[in-house]
Order: sequence, then C-alpha cells, then structure tokens
Amino acid sequence: MKKLLKGITICCSMFCFSGANASDFTADRVVVKNGHLDRATLYCRANMWRIEHNTSGPVDVTIVRKDKGVMWLLIARTKRFITLPLDAEIGATCQHDFASEQQRDLIGNETLQGRSTTVSKVTVREGREDVVYYEWRADDVHLPLRLARKDGTWLAEYSHLRLTRLSTRLFELPLHYRPLELQSPASNTIQH
Repeated sequence: MKKLLKGITICCSMFCFSGANASDFTADRVVVKNGHLDRATLYCRANMWRIEHNTSGPVDVTIVRKDKGVMWLLIARTKRFITLPLDAEIGATCQHDFASEQQRDLIGNETLQGRSTTVSKVTVREGREDVVYYEWRADDVHLPLRLARKDGTWLAEYSHLRLTRLSTRLFELPLHYRPLELQSPASNTIQH
C-alpha cells in the first residue's frame, strides 16, 4: 500500500491550480516514470480532482478533496474505499503551476496536439533538491500539455484536453461503497 500511495502522490503532487484562474477540465493523462507507463482520465476542479486509472492495479479511482482534506481510493471489484488524509505535498489541486517553482526560463514556442504551446525550462524545489523540468503550456487554455523531467525519469502528457463544467457528483463517494480499514504493520494478529 505504501508503494501505491507513493505512486499516487508522485502523479498528483507536481502542480497546483491558482484559485483565481481555475477552470473545470478533463484530459487523458499518460505518465511514464522510470519506464513504467500509467494511463488515466483526469477530471479537475479548483479544490478537487478525480483520477480514473486505466492501467491495471489495486485502485480504480482516486478522488482528492482539498476542501475536505481527504483522498479516497476506490476499489471497484470489491465496492470498497480507503480514506486517507490529504498529503500536504500533493498541492492545492490538479495542475496548473508547479507547487514550488524556483525559476522559469522561456525556451520558445512549439505546436503540440494542434495547439500552440510555450515551452519553458522550470526549476522546482523537491524536498532538499532543485529538479529541472521542461513544460509545454497550451497558450489558449494556459494548462500544460506535456511535462518532462530533464533527467528523463518522468514524463506526463495530457491529451484530449477539454474545458467543461463538471458535476460535483464526480468528486463524491459512491453511496454503495463501504470503507476498507487498513491494518497497521504493528498489528499482525487477527481479531475474532
């Protein structure tokens, strides 16, 4: 479970929305981390987002609610969910700007997915180190279409980006799901 949560944090944590410029949107997302490919559909609002994982794994949907300070991991095959406190490193919500941007250098312009983008080299503070990313930000919707870590270990690409009004029901727990309690590593005994 710890490995799963770390992966979700990495996929979610890079960027946050500026509340003043927030727009609802959906996009298909592909993340490549150290050669491992994850596909998902993303639904974003100012203080919440939903990730429908299209790659096989234990969690089918992740819902993050900054307004409630929680993250829900939905497991469809068992109709169960796990509630976790929202990790402060995840940032405000989906993605718009780097959460801890230190420096931004303009590289130029490029057309990506038929959209004009501004390409920048962005230095971000991650923990105790500065990490360099390249960002392709769509000029029309002011959202990144591609982000790539300079060292080649991480890439996120967003396609089929669509600005749209999203129902708050997308960001709520399904009524028929039941909570799944996680056992702490210290309790290895099963209670009857």
